[in-house]
Amino acid sequence: MPSDSDAQQERQALCDLFDQLGPEAPTLCAGWTTQDLAAHLVARERRPDSGPGLVWAPLADYTDRVRRSIRDRMTWPELIDSVRRGPPSLLKPFDPAMNTVEFFIHVEDVRRAQPDWAPRPLPPSLADALWKRVGAGGMAKKVAATVEITSPGRQPKVAGTGPSVVLTGDPGELTLFGSGRQQAARVEIGGDADSAERLRTASLGV
Repeated sequence: MPSDSDAQQERQALCDLFDQLGPEAPTLCAGWTTQDLAAHLVARERRPDSGPGLVWAPLADYTDRVRRSIRDRMTWPELIDSVRRGPPSLLKPFDPAMNTVEFFIHVEDVRRAQPDWAPRPLPPSLADALWKRVGAGGMAKKVAATVEITSPGRQPKVAGTGPSVVLTGDPGELTLFGSGRQQAARVEIGGDADSAERLRTASLGV
């Protein structure tokens, strides 16, 4: 299980980026500025009624209305403070499991949308937590292929049937690739060329 420090460190790193860049900075989340992303995180932790719309299309409009309402009602410092404080007390025990991967991805959504970004070294505990969560099954279903994900020093993960595609990268890069940030992830892709190309452009993640 990811440690509390991993979740908290990624949360604080994201809030530090918010402070540094301001509310209008671009992100990798299509159409969202940093202000939109912060409002999404506040809604996710403090408006559970809006959560189903993140995964179920018929409720997506309601979820977006909640996010926009929070964005427009709260000042930028208030949004950052709410994200920095984290979820209500009742949910804090679940913070590591719920938020380590989420906040890692969103830190990179902000970092990699800025000019001259570079990959950052990850603490071993965070790399381990990300590796435990990254999987090949969802990607294999998207492209009807056998997908193998590999990272130096770790046991490969394989899922699916059909032509073989091999993804190689650090756990963080593979996590970003599998979450739909293929163009921003530094991952090597080998194997069947057609399947590899489909995987590069597939709609992955939530």
